[in-house]
Amino acid sequence: MNDETGQQAQPDPREEKFVVETELLTKDQLDGLIDEYCTRYHGLNDTENPMEERERVRAAVKRGDLVVWFDPVENSAGLSPPR
Repeated sequence: MNDETGQQAQPDPREEKFVVETELLTKDQLDGLIDEYCTRYHGLNDTENPMEERERVRAAVKRGDLVVWFDPVENSAGLSPPR
């Protein structure tokens, strides 16, 4: 017998995305995430040089407007706003 009303699958916490403190990253790692963010969000629009946004993005990371998220399922990281 199976009682479905009391048993719902719980998400595996090991598969949840989490924030990585920028102090744990090397400068090259953070620069790579900033470059990826600039090209992803500005590279396909009317911005002639999306890499000119680097300093604005870096400032947003320092302010906490953007954080580094790590996805253990995809084994990838990226910048996005905090939740």
